[in-house]
Amino acid sequence: MLFPHNWIVAAISLLTLGWHPLGAVEPGSLWNKRPNIIFIITDDQGYGDASCHGNPVLKTPWLDRLHSESARFTDFHVSPTCSPTRSALITGRHEFRNGVTHTILERERLTLRATTLAQILARSGYRTGIFGKWHLGDEARYQPNRRGFQEVFIHGGGGIGQTFPGSCGDAPGNTYFDPAILHNGRFARTRGYCTDVFFNQAMSWMKAQHQEGPVFAWIACNAPHVPLQVRPEDEARYSGKHSNTNAVKFMGMVANIDDNLGRLLRSLNEWGIEQETLVIYMTDNGADAGSFVWDGGMRGKKGTAFLGGTRAISFWRWPGSIQPGDRKGLTAHIDVFPTLASIAGVSLDPRLRKQVEGRDLGPLLVSPQAPWADRVLFTHLGRWEKGASPDTTKYRQCAVRTSRWQLVSAQGAREPRWMLFDVSTDYSQQTDVLQQHPQVAAELSGRFEHWWEGVQPLLVNERARGPAENPFKVLYRKQPPSASDTP
Repeated sequence: MLFPHNWIVAAISLLTLGWHPLGAVEPGSLWNKRPNIIFIITDDQGYGDASCHGNPVLKTPWLDRLHSESARFTDFHVSPTCSPTRSALITGRHEFRNGVTHTILERERLTLRATTLAQILARSGYRTGIFGKWHLGDEARYQPNRRGFQEVFIHGGGGIGQTFPGSCGDAPGNTYFDPAILHNGRFARTRGYCTDVFFNQAMSWMKAQHQEGPVFAWIACNAPHVPLQVRPEDEARYSGKHSNTNAVKFMGMVANIDDNLGRLLRSLNEWGIEQETLVIYMTDNGADAGSFVWDGGMRGKKGTAFLGGTRAISFWRWPGSIQPGDRKGLTAHIDVFPTLASIAGVSLDPRLRKQVEGRDLGPLLVSPQAPWADRVLFTHLGRWEKGASPDTTKYRQCAVRTSRWQLVSAQGAREPRWMLFDVSTDYSQQTDVLQQHPQVAAELSGRFEHWWEGVQPLLVNERARGPAENPFKVLYRKQPPSASDTP
């Protein structure tokens, strides 16, 4: 009997990745079932942009409830900006190893050599969908439908309405209201505010799919990123409560996200699948507009290598399977891939084990007191000038972190200007102790040099040349949405 070539490839992939029947996991696994996975990530919401983290103005009742019902990673770190974080989340390794060193200029493209989380979950029987922001390449071969997502409902570029020279940009004329969204290869004209639209679509898809097997839904809001286009009724919630008008708009956008989170949690209860569903809520970099209100008591914000630029919300809720409470180990975006692979019962082949740098968070999810060995994490803003050598800003907004120490060079360029902080006693990073601990600084700076040399061969996008016009705009002109294209 002859089989189609793609069937054979799929079968080989399932065997290679360690496929398991739906509902089953590996013998000896920490988990006894494979849950639905809903991964929510917001854009430019900081660690302090939640009332459960001490914000004195912003109210987030549903996020507070999720916090109370979740394992909370309190020292969880991402990249200083959005595309880098997303590439690390979806591959389990540092963004530079994916060729992602910027958010534009073709340097946001996720290398085609990387295997994504969506790919391994799809091959193991999950139904996979992305709703909202992709931002890892807008050209056809980089699109999420070729990276493991079976259902695709996305805007282009880094945000709705954004346009930059080259490949990175959204459909023309888009705003946060009634945006044109690329839905499985065709543009659809939506109705409503973007965050509502993304949650509506994701929830409709999940409701239709979850009875057929586990789902993996990646809900990536472009809010509360600028431009601060907010529903008037949401802005009104905070009118007069802060002197900064941008902060008022920003808080209104977060409040709208919180409302949608509530709708999702209520729906899981109504569908009877709360105990079969892992909900993860994360943020993609440090605080931005919200820092005018509350910065979480940290130094730095989005775009910096200080803790305020990288510390993220990371809540993991799975009723009956994960005990709520704080998890204090040093954790990071690179840990998401191996953790979800483990929870889904997927064994990584030797090639994927070589790709993944992160750790399985499973032991900490099972027990807050689980041993967690120290580690070294690296942060770098990237964003050197187009065509320039990375060495021109080798020491600008970079850092080396262990559980106790962070070595930071914020203002350096070709030469470092290191500062050292003991974050076990000075998490707000007010006191530079480099002179008191020169051996620690020397050890960490040596680690940085070794890491820097190791990632240089993988910066595959530095010489990339983009198309004359954004692919989303070209496609939109070929097939603009009609009334019949409304999802």
